[in-house]
Amino acid sequence: MSVLFSPARIGTLELKNRFVRSATNDRMVAEDGSVTDEAVDCYESLARGEVGLIITGHAYVHPLGQGSARQMAIYDDRFVPGLARIAKRVRDLDGHIAVQLNHAGRQTREEIIGITPVAPSALPYGLQKTVPRELSNEEIEEIVELFVRAAGRVKAAGFDAIQLHGAHGYLISQFLSPASNMRKDGWGGDEGRRFKFLKAILTRVKEEVGRDFPVFIKLAMEDFVEGGLKLSESISVAGRLRALGIDAIETSGGFSTAMGNMKKGVLPGKGEAYFRHYASSLKKRVDVPVILVGGLRSLSTMEEIVDSGDADFVSLSRPFIREPDLVLKLKAGTPAVSCISCNRCSLSHGSELKCLELEREYAEDSAG
Repeated sequence: MSVLFSPARIGTLELKNRFVRSATNDRMVAEDGSVTDEAVDCYESLARGEVGLIITGHAYVHPLGQGSARQMAIYDDRFVPGLARIAKRVRDLDGHIAVQLNHAGRQTREEIIGITPVAPSALPYGLQKTVPRELSNEEIEEIVELFVRAAGRVKAAGFDAIQLHGAHGYLISQFLSPASNMRKDGWGGDEGRRFKFLKAILTRVKEEVGRDFPVFIKLAMEDFVEGGLKLSESISVAGRLRALGIDAIETSGGFSTAMGNMKKGVLPGKGEAYFRHYASSLKKRVDVPVILVGGLRSLSTMEEIVDSGDADFVSLSRPFIREPDLVLKLKAGTPAVSCISCNRCSLSHGSELKCLELEREYAEDSAG
């Protein structure tokens, strides 16, 4: 039996295999962020497909932290019953599921949240015309508390774990990065002060949910922007996280302005595992379970990654949109995923039917 189908642990959580569904904003919730039948069915399909650990799309912990339309919300107790429906459906199928907690910070728009976005520093971002407003100390403390309350809701709803989003240019990532955090107070400056926001969140979330409840993170190993976070500093951040009790780290990278580094066009045997060197470097320096995401397309590549010790888990996003039963197919002998990495799924709902429709459009466009 392939090592990919062997059990493994993240903290106290024992998973049936090494496959992780990386957090994917599926846009299947209602406009107010509440859970719909479509969202419940989506996660049920992944559980039926025997994904070892399912991570939900990022859930915003405050209305000002919403990054896009139809994004899952967790900033109020009224969302707990809907979220509990997802957790129950997955756990009834002997599956395991975590919620990814996030705040978009400056990586949102006025038309989404109604006012000027907030950030560690008032720096222009990408093509957006609005310069974000710098957060006050009091507001930073409030956001930390919002993460803590959201974590309590995750546990109350019956989920198995929490993932913090510390990558892709969202608020935690903005505090960590020297390219976006120019503060002169205790929340910015050197690495230790830029780490203070994440340290406060992780420490207090652990206190809220208990040391036995797994909390892990998606961490940017590099920002791919001028003056941004580099691998050596991310390794140091990972060491700090491990000392605070983080249960696993999913390696990723890139601000949204460097999207091409996160969603590369790969096929089985061609450009696979483009973040592998980050995971390998992390494993050599920090004693923590590592989840590798980024262009994993063939069973042989995924097996070799885990066998070599470069990562403990393999995490996929786009392939599970196309094939929620992918794990079963691989277990039955299918050698690779069928996702063609066209990236059009990022513009639609995460359903296999829609993915196939987009593929046909892609083929027609290419032929033309």
